[in-house]
Amino acid sequence: MIEVKELSKEFAGRPVLRSVSARFEAGKVNFVIGRSGSGKSVLVKCIVGLLEPESGSVAYDGRDFTAMDVQDRKEVRKEIGMLFQGSALFDSMTVLENVMFPLQMFRTASVEENRERALECLRRVELVGAEDRYPAQVSGGMQKRVGIARAIALNPRYLFCDEPNSGLDPQTAIVIDDLIRAITQEFNMTTVVVSHDMNSVMQASDNVHFVHEGQILWNGTREALLAGGPPELEAFVFASSLMQRVRKVSRGI
Repeated sequence: MIEVKELSKEFAGRPVLRSVSARFEAGKVNFVIGRSGSGKSVLVKCIVGLLEPESGSVAYDGRDFTAMDVQDRKEVRKEIGMLFQGSALFDSMTVLENVMFPLQMFRTASVEENRERALECLRRVELVGAEDRYPAQVSGGMQKRVGIARAIALNPRYLFCDEPNSGLDPQTAIVIDDLIRAITQEFNMTTVVVSHDMNSVMQASDNVHFVHEGQILWNGTREALLAGGPPELEAFVFASSLMQRVRKVSRGI
């Protein structure tokens, strides 16, 4: 579990996060949603330590991350997997080499042991046979799956996903959503997904945190989303005609 308490952040005197508190539960997919500029990305960067908050705290399973020194933070980061928006694969490396990269960086195991672990992760994301290809030789959806394999290579306790379905067609996006949900439950990870894609929220989320103007204005389950909430949440969630239809169906209209 990751617990955020009274987190505040500002840039050049302008508040971006305003006393944000949240709990991201283990074994569940926790979505952070909100309009562009709402503060959701800044919140996640503060959680992983890429930005330092003005006040407040972040705790990883009871460990106060904000109070740690550089070395202790480094140990916690070894437990964090990251899936980046653009996959962030190394073009000059094969699929297998990309997945092996963090293993070679952080493990003292032999090359062969790291190779076997990487192959195991590729099997988990159903990419058997693609290990010798380069990123440019596989589809966007396959690149995301490579990114997931690399993110789970070190058996992380925490997984952060930044817009995992960006640029994917709807059918491939469902595959990625289902995969993130499955590995979260399988490995009992605390997964945090930053997204504005309401289709993904309804497909994969367990808990949802809605960020508006630097505050968490609402949090709850995906089922609770359909029941409505503050006007700002309603405007965000039901902006698309598809979500309006989903809401009508859920209410039997």
